[in-house]
Amino acid sequence: MKTEYELIIVGGGPAGLAAALSAWEKGVRDILLLERADTLGGILNQCIHNGVGLHHFRQELTGPEYAARFIEQLADTGIEVRTGTMVLSVVDKTVHAVSKALGYQILHAQALILTMGCRERTRGAIGIPGDRPAGVFTAGAAQRYVNIEGYMVGRRVVILGSGDIGLIMARRMTLEGAKVLCCVELQPYSGGLNRNIVQCLNDYGIPLLLSHTITNIKGRRRVEQVTVSRVDENRQPIPGTEQTFDCDTVLLSVGLIPENELSAAAGVQLDPRTNGPVVWENMETSIPGVFACGNVVHVHDLVDFVTAESMRAGAAAARYLKGEDAPGKTLTVTAGPSVTYTVPQRIGLSRVEKTAEVFFRVNHVIGSAQIVVDSGETRLAAFRREHMAPGEMERILLPKVLLEKAEKEITISVKEDEA
Repeated sequence: MKTEYELIIVGGGPAGLAAALSAWEKGVRDILLLERADTLGGILNQCIHNGVGLHHFRQELTGPEYAARFIEQLADTGIEVRTGTMVLSVVDKTVHAVSKALGYQILHAQALILTMGCRERTRGAIGIPGDRPAGVFTAGAAQRYVNIEGYMVGRRVVILGSGDIGLIMARRMTLEGAKVLCCVELQPYSGGLNRNIVQCLNDYGIPLLLSHTITNIKGRRRVEQVTVSRVDENRQPIPGTEQTFDCDTVLLSVGLIPENELSAAAGVQLDPRTNGPVVWENMETSIPGVFACGNVVHVHDLVDFVTAESMRAGAAAARYLKGEDAPGKTLTVTAGPSVTYTVPQRIGLSRVEKTAEVFFRVNHVIGSAQIVVDSGETRLAAFRREHMAPGEMERILLPKVLLEKAEKEITISVKEDEA
């Protein structure tokens, strides 16, 4: 069994597939792709709704169709794939993994790309009070049961949280014959894309209760009833606002967390705001030669953006293996007023060809405003936006000629227009 590789990629979802193909296209010929599931494609395999691929392929595809295109391209390369392989730890670019076919494996790489994706918050993570009956699922688990396993998870459904998976499952459950009673959101704004609110809730007459949360679950063997209450500005339930819904199922769409146990154990620096690695503009982490991309870095809205980011990581890994990876002048990217986080957190100017791409999210709903980029007292750039919300990731391109005028740090802020 071969144990020495130029490049090892951990994760065979959309990020891992794109990174592997990009590295191959840039000349790396000794690549191993590890995936713990028995098939490649990751979460895309259960996302049977359309709407993906509009940016990358200029076509509207379903998740399995999107994944299939990359898997077909992978088959035309010499990239080695090991599915059914669980990575246990990463130490100094040495990967410890186990599989039924090959047993315990110790694999050595010159460069590494981490693409483990993210996981859902569960009921235990958010502490909903009440009984502990069957019938409480995360939205992603319910999606897998319905779309892959062929099981109907319930008939009368209440959804807590308005993340995109929850919104999509509201429509999916309705199409399968269930009655979705409401979608309940703690915040005064939705956590998902506006298009999903329109297509998955409004089009099916499903109410969205903002500034509400579930305050009780009742049931013996199965969920029988939930209590929903309005919350105040401190997110505390307001007495006297309770509503009761008779239901048999609760779906939780209460946020995603980058899967970074491997990253942390390997010594990769993590950003407490994203829960993902601190990365350079080429997706390299704090450990030279270890890259990360996709939802393991920060949670994306669209898989097309995951693909673009991962292709950049694959190309950067190829440059690193060739010894062409000096960052030159470095800039630190920080989040200013109204901005939750930025990715990347660092920029190496010598690696920027024309523009550096920066992703960020705002921390509240904002109307007409400017995204401003400052370095000390110098205003480098400003971008006009008519609407921004925490559920939608923002993206700006910063020209290299402007970045060269910066000092050691640039700050991304949002300046709202005066009423």
